[in-house]
Order: sequence, then structure tokens, then C-alpha cells
Amino acid sequence: MSLNSIFQFLVPKDKKFFPLFEEASSNLIELASNLHEAVNLPLKEREALFHKIDELEQKGEDITRQTNLELSRNFITPFDREDIHSLVTSIDYVADYLHGAASRMRLYQVDKITKSIRKMTEINLEACQNIDVAVKELKNLSNMKTITNACAKINKLENKSDMVYNKAVFEIFENETDAKNIIKYKEVLSVLESATDKCKSVASVLESITVKHS
Repeated sequence: MSLNSIFQFLVPKDKKFFPLFEEASSNLIELASNLHEAVNLPLKEREALFHKIDELEQKGEDITRQTNLELSRNFITPFDREDIHSLVTSIDYVADYLHGAASRMRLYQVDKITKSIRKMTEINLEACQNIDVAVKELKNLSNMKTITNACAKINKLENKSDMVYNKAVFEIFENETDAKNIIKYKEVLSVLESATDKCKSVASVLESITVKHS
């Protein structure tokens, strides 16, 4: 048995941090799901979902705050304190950007939702689902492959998001003549692309944790 395995055996099973991690990733899926649902509805029917997204973003901030509070209270943690802080913070950043995309659609009264926007919300939802898969495996770290596979999928989705974004921006400047619409659509697309970047950041933290405990 390795020294790390012995240490893990001696550390009490955590009953505070893992539920918070899983609550954060589940909240992220719900937020991304509401955003993807919203962009598939007419303008007048989106407000209820946008309001729900506001609530979920606030809930995510509360989970992050609670996790950091637990860090200050507990001497023994399931893995490095820096990694715990990085994990919850990076998940919160994803929620912030998804919320930012919803806020801009609401603020700019984006009526016509393009295929590119729908595709990018779909990509973000899939990335968030993979974050949740990986986070749920952190309890015992016995199935490293599930975590690494989920992280690999997130990285591929981020690359896909970049391609959709670049093509969409090109088409906006090529076909759109209204300067206001150019600004509106580019802004929404940019925030959605940044959200996928933040999903990749979560994957990087998860990969770092697995390397330290392999």
C-alpha cells in the first residue's frame, strides 16, 4: 500500500465538502439547462427562466461561500485546500458567465436567437454535465478513468465552442448590417464562449486533483 493510500485510509470520510461539491455541480447543470431551454423559446416566454437563472447563480455563490467557510473551520480536508478553493471557484465562474449570457439576452432584448447561440448553450450544458460526472467521482477517487474521460470531453467541447464562435462572428460581420445587432450578438456569443473556457478551467482543476492522488 502506498503512503498516499495509507494517508487516505487514515483521513476520516468527509461529510461536508463532497456534498457541497456535488450541490455546486448539480446547480450548474440546472442553470445551464434553464439557459438552453430559454434560447429555444420566444422572447416573451424567456423571462421566467431568466429569473430562475438569477436564483441559481445566487445559489451557486452561496455554495462557494459555504465551502470557503468550511475550509476556514476544518483542519482536515479531503484533498489540498488550494484545490478545494480552486474547484468551487472555477465552478462558480462557469455559473457567472452563463448567468452573464442570460443577462445580456434580457438586457439587449435579443429577439431572434441564432443557431450558433443555441449550439453554444447546448455545448455548455454538455460540458456542465461532464463536470458533474467527474465531481461525483471525487468521493473515493477509485475510478480515475471516469474523471479523466469527463475532462477530455470537456476539453473537446471547448475546442468545438471556439469553432462555433469563430464561425458565428464571421457570419455576423459578413451578413449583419445593423451595428446594434452586431454588438448584441457578438457580446452574447463572447460570454457563452467564455463560459466554455471556464468549464475547461474546472477540468484542469479536476485533472490536477487526480494526478496528486494517483
